[in-house]
Amino acid sequence: MSSRIDVHQHLLPPRYQEALTNSGRTAGGWPMPSWTPGAAIAMMDEAGIATGVLSISAPGVHFGDDAAARDLAREINDFQAELVKDTPDRFGHFAVLPLPDFDGAVVEAARALDELHADGVVLLSNAHGHYLGHPAYEPLWTELAARDAVVFVHPAEPPIPRLDGLPSPLLDFPFDTTRTALDLVAHGVFDRHPELRIILSHAGGFLPFAAHRFTGAAMFNPGTTPESIMAGLRKFYFDTALSASPTALPSLFAFAEPGHVLYGSDFPFAPKEWRGELDRYLTAHDGPGAERFTDVDRTAAEVLFPRLTTRS
Repeated sequence: MSSRIDVHQHLLPPRYQEALTNSGRTAGGWPMPSWTPGAAIAMMDEAGIATGVLSISAPGVHFGDDAAARDLAREINDFQAELVKDTPDRFGHFAVLPLPDFDGAVVEAARALDELHADGVVLLSNAHGHYLGHPAYEPLWTELAARDAVVFVHPAEPPIPRLDGLPSPLLDFPFDTTRTALDLVAHGVFDRHPELRIILSHAGGFLPFAAHRFTGAAMFNPGTTPESIMAGLRKFYFDTALSASPTALPSLFAFAEPGHVLYGSDFPFAPKEWRGELDRYLTAHDGPGAERFTDVDRTAAEVLFPRLTTRS
């Protein structure tokens, strides 16, 4: 029986595919896969996933024009809302925002959450070089916190050159997730908005492994302490997408708070064989944290998304 809730699953509707083609953009050099709702449901049935919470991946929807980005965000969010309306037991959705158009992002977040009843919003780790602790995000954080919104942070290509033969999703994405998480904590976003619930993709990048090192940020950020930095870092939730390996899981379970690890597939960007191998590692893990598998598969997500508690 399908039971998992997959919080890291992407969609590529025709309108978005068209916009990507016209912009000449890619996901950091990663090939763009095909996607249909039927293919997503077939994958979920095979992988034991009851519900996939959909999101737009990098590079997002802003290709240089604020008005065009606002229109594209609206179209995609409307498409997602209709998909969820038609199959509420199989899909949820994180609304995409037209960042770095910060005014447009606030308006679209309010519309998507209040009118379309999105399950949350997706933010890229950086929006054209603006990381999540930047003051420009503050009005958006205020709106999201007022709605007790769930925020899914997906990595984007950092503003640095790629290395030959190493596309950004392979190497740079975990780094950028780590970078934006520490930026957010060190600049007091959780202090100002403790209501926020933020999921970091791919087990938080390098954050669980290097968290104690990062408490040194207190030396450079007045008003923080090593203890406050650590407390902030442990407020995050983490998904397992492309990260449920024998070396990563012990670090993730040692760091994350109980109920803060959720299942992720990274469909359709992650190749089937890769997803399957990592799912087997997750199922076979018998080290510390293995007793939390029920939380990872479903119950941790049910706390964040109460409307899914009656789904099976």
